[in-house]
Amino acid sequence: MDDFLIIKDGVFPILSSVIFLPLAGAMVLLLSSNENFAKYWTLLVTVVTALISLQLYFGFDPTTAKFQFAEHHAWITFQNLKINYTLGIDGISLLLVLMTTLLLPLCVLGSWRYIQTRVREFMICLLIMETSMIGVFVALDFVLFYILWEAMLIPMYLLIAIWGGPRKTYASIKFFLYTLAGSVLLLVAIIALYLQNESFSIPLMMGQAYSSNFQIFVFLAFFLAFAIKVPMFPFHTWLPAAHVEAPTAGSVILASVLLKMGTYGFLRFCLPITPEATITFMPYVLWLSVAGILYGGFTALAQSDMKKLIAYSSVGHMGFVTLGIFVLNKNGIEGAILQMINHGVTTGALFLCVGMIYERTHSRELADATGIGKLMPWYVTFLAFFSLSSLAFPGTNSFVGEFLILVGGFTKNKIVAGCAIPGAVLAAAYMLRMLQKVVWGGANNPAPHGQLLDLNLREIATLAPLLLFVFWIGLSPAPFMEVMHVSVAHLVDQVSNTVPVQAVTMAGLMLP
Repeated sequence: MDDFLIIKDGVFPILSSVIFLPLAGAMVLLLSSNENFAKYWTLLVTVVTALISLQLYFGFDPTTAKFQFAEHHAWITFQNLKINYTLGIDGISLLLVLMTTLLLPLCVLGSWRYIQTRVREFMICLLIMETSMIGVFVALDFVLFYILWEAMLIPMYLLIAIWGGPRKTYASIKFFLYTLAGSVLLLVAIIALYLQNESFSIPLMMGQAYSSNFQIFVFLAFFLAFAIKVPMFPFHTWLPAAHVEAPTAGSVILASVLLKMGTYGFLRFCLPITPEATITFMPYVLWLSVAGILYGGFTALAQSDMKKLIAYSSVGHMGFVTLGIFVLNKNGIEGAILQMINHGVTTGALFLCVGMIYERTHSRELADATGIGKLMPWYVTFLAFFSLSSLAFPGTNSFVGEFLILVGGFTKNKIVAGCAIPGAVLAAAYMLRMLQKVVWGGANNPAPHGQLLDLNLREIATLAPLLLFVFWIGLSPAPFMEVMHVSVAHLVDQVSNTVPVQAVTMAGLMLP
């Protein structure tokens, strides 16, 4: 394991602390029935977790592709079955962990007044979700990874089913069934890899020589599991219902973190473990990505419900991410990783904005939020900047990510990249349409003006950190890019060095 992990004896186990502190906080809430205590306690636990996680960034060594802050302990040993508790982060997973720990305190603040019933249980679900989500990004044993992957499913299902909207039963069951179907395929791939390697170690499986047929089988199982999670077109149909019916915090977690688990799976498993199959299926995935970009853009343009609009925009934005991943070059993959963070920041902020206007008008329809620019100047200021970020306006975070993806796309194939360009135009169309209606849509808003109070200090404190990252990444992306350079270069080498010439030639013929 020394070839893959950097393990320092006697060092404080930061990763275990970041994973299990929220779970410990949830256990404390089981002993209390005070709902106000539950809110303040959850906020404290998530803030402390975020502060601890910052040590990962400041202590990270960007000059190595090895997994850092690693922890490796024997866990379950039964005959030849050896399951280990192995954790570690590299330049691909670091920013995803930090984004998760940043967003959870904001989800708590965004739910402060939105959630009125079963507050303690709601906060317990948030904390359990945080444990499972962080664990997915740092687990380096496939059994541990799968347990945490599945552990995320139940609290998310409960968030939608208990605190969701009028069609919450339909949305929660659809989410559960789709995700469970993907999880079954993921489990099949894990078992197949174990039978080949007699180990569940993820780093050991990377770069191994597998037969072409075996790679194709494993890749397809992985791809379907992760495509459902992203969700890629045409596996996206569960997403709009889940977003629309979920409470605000559920929508933020779903868009900002859960969708990234699918794209993280492509980067962590498909590319390094099944490189030949990745090259072989690359053309089809690229065209599916383009289809998702265009479909998400056109469908978002037709929406009158603000939450549906942002939900369908996620399909388009995540299409750019998968496009960047599967062009299989450094610019594309780095742009995809940065865009995963950008989408988490911007779309999470937009869902928070929708939740804030819903608390006032009890509606998500554009017609019921029209013309509030004079009544809520702070609100529309935040909404305007986040909308500009969503359409990748220069100077905002999303511009940097999309630019790198398109550079990587044009380097790989000009036709595919050219077909993705209309997606950027559509993003401008639907976001500016929403912004125009909300800010300048007329003075006939049906809500009584007394309900349309501007943002309070808690709401400003919720949105301000996200706005900071919009401009920080947009104007100075170097601190975020530097940590991923070596890891991405190593990943690209893993793919290019293990792909037979025949597979490269085949893909070249399929994708001129």
